[in-house]
Amino acid sequence: MTPQEVVESLEQARLQFGAGQEARLLRLLTRVAGARFEEAALLGRLHEALLFVRAYPASAEILERAEEALAGFAGRVARVDASELEEPEISGIAGTGLTAVFTCAVARHLAARHAPHAWIEWDACDDDTPWFTLLPHLIPALEEDAAVEANVPYQEWVAAAARGGPELVWLMRALEKRFPDERERADRYEALNLPLRWELGGSAASRTLMRLPVKIPFVHATPLIRRAEVSLAEIPAMARLPERKLGREEGQAMLRLALDTSAARYRQLLGFSYGDPRSVVEVEAGRGVVFYFSGVVAARRLPLRDYLAATIWKNGVPIGYFEGLLTADRLEAGFNTYYSFRDGETAWIYRQLLAACYQRTGARYIVADPYQIGHGNSEAIASGAFWFYRKLGFRSMDEATRQVTAREERRIAAQPGYRSSARVLRRLVRHPMVYELPGATAGFWDGFSVRNLGLHIVRGGSGALERARKQLQLGRRDPNAMRAFRDAGRGGV
Repeated sequence: MTPQEVVESLEQARLQFGAGQEARLLRLLTRVAGARFEEAALLGRLHEALLFVRAYPASAEILERAEEALAGFAGRVARVDASELEEPEISGIAGTGLTAVFTCAVARHLAARHAPHAWIEWDACDDDTPWFTLLPHLIPALEEDAAVEANVPYQEWVAAAARGGPELVWLMRALEKRFPDERERADRYEALNLPLRWELGGSAASRTLMRLPVKIPFVHATPLIRRAEVSLAEIPAMARLPERKLGREEGQAMLRLALDTSAARYRQLLGFSYGDPRSVVEVEAGRGVVFYFSGVVAARRLPLRDYLAATIWKNGVPIGYFEGLLTADRLEAGFNTYYSFRDGETAWIYRQLLAACYQRTGARYIVADPYQIGHGNSEAIASGAFWFYRKLGFRSMDEATRQVTAREERRIAAQPGYRSSARVLRRLVRHPMVYELPGATAGFWDGFSVRNLGLHIVRGGSGALERARKQLQLGRRDPNAMRAFRDAGRGGV
């Protein structure tokens, strides 16, 4: 078999479970070990297939063989043009790197945990103005040069101040010393719009190698759970999922892993950047899936919504993340399964996530934001995210959109193989979708948005925010107060 035939066969076999499939997959993994890959794109496909097999193994032996293939992956990458493997869909492979502009919190994490393999990418800096504004605060002698000279060599000044050490480490320490207030420090750093380079090499922070220890992996001896087999309506009656509160040190370690996992994919999340290590809770979802929920530190809490984030792990492999914004019993649920694992048990995992949120918050209204389903999000349009939610029972919160949805559903029923065009999907995703769990009042939150509420508060002037907070608090006991709070967030903008 050619390398391409090996990859194509592996991509097909990874989704087949049951009698006879284990032996076929083992033969393919043997061929992988002996194959030489000289095309970066094909090597990237091999990586994603192996990661899927590692997360969804048909047996313990297959898990071990996939792990062995991934353990030496950096050596394979060294034989191709690694820059072709830095696209967001597949970034984070061992032996590669990435260049991105990160928030102050992520930059601080990279400086603390990954220097000298993370550094300032000077060649990608195309504007000296932010350096002119910031650096004289950190290097007083620089003002003699910056105030009167053109073409100031800021890189040389930073190198001199770092005295041979990692420049990113010096910068983060100098910022912390000069600007003790965390928000001001973040604002100063982020105004730099500073590109950083992170070379992963053989780091355990790479997607290839990041793992949590698993005592007994879950193996899939039978086909995966399909979306049609998943019902969100069962959530209120489900048995509680096992939970464990982590200690501060263990919680901090999990948040570091969350930062690594996200940064390697060019992603940044408030709940990971400013996660509270005292809030981390482990939830066992079953079938080898574990969630690690966390809140944010007090200084970064939102004015009106409670916040929770989670990383999602399958047999010790990070496979996605979750972000929840809670207003009373209304949960805006942001859910992302990483590209490599979208052919897995995504709908079932989503159901388990919502069940965990329900048992932790009591939320009965689950809202999918327009961006989550594709508004301004080409990735979600391409993946048909709208139909993922619709087939789970979500409905649009807009009447005109519901009419278009019904028309598309009639076409799908009448024309086998019909797929909504990207143009139609863009119409369908302009408004949020909602799933109302049993016990919810149909349509109660329709028309509400926190943005509308925020604009209402701004127009209300002094004291309006505190009045809204009080209404929300009273609303937990008084239905009239809750309706007044909801009505303040309804209407056009």
